Amino acid sequence: MSTPTSSTHEPGSRTAAEMWFDPVCPWAWMTSRWLMEAQQVRDLDITWSVMSLSVLNQGRDLPEDYAALMDRAWATVRVVIAAAKEHPGEDGGNTTRKALYDALGRRIHTEGRGSEDLATVIAEALEEVGLPVDLARHADTEEQDADVRASHERAISLVGDDVGTPVVSVNGVSFFGPVVTPAPKGEAAGRLWDGCVLVAGTPGFYELKRTRDASPDFS
Repeated sequence: MSTPTSSTHEPGSRTAAEMWFDPVCPWAWMTSRWLMEAQQVRDLDITWSVMSLSVLNQGRDLPEDYAALMDRAWATVRVVIAAAKEHPGEDGGNTTRKALYDALGRRIHTEGRGSEDLATVIAEALEEVGLPVDLARHADTEEQDADVRASHERAISLVGDDVGTPVVSVNGVSFFGPVVTPAPKGEAAGRLWDGCVLVAGTPGFYELKRTRDASPDFS
């Protein structure tokens, strides 16, 4: 791990993050790439957890194309949850969730394949990370839905129901976001993390926001 260089970072101190993601969400993908960069320049431990846009949007009046996306999006979160349960490793499935998220997200977002053929994307991702391709069977059943909802509700219970993905917990204090594009790299990623630590440590801090005028930049 690189030696921390920011003057606001105390050498030797470790911080903790938990990020809840839905593999089909482009903004969650951007946030995850930033956290990975921050981990290279800060002593940062990250837990990767699932939340679901499909659950979040249930019962809402959605445009037809977005409603169709929500129907498809169940597939990836079901498979990630199932994979972590069946192959938990030594860290309770954290490594499995992260590896599968990376493989799914790269295909959906970085390679621009989107969500139209998630069956193929899921099969390829499972094979890439060395998991049984048979796990794809969970995509089209409700067998994992109770656990998907439980993971999702844990995130929502921390931030409230008027947010979306991603949710990030900073040393136990949780927020929606940060929403950022492109993902900061190197020391810039570390400084953004320092800022998150600062606001998370400020009692009564809730929100900073401005209107987005840019699309996700996956470069």
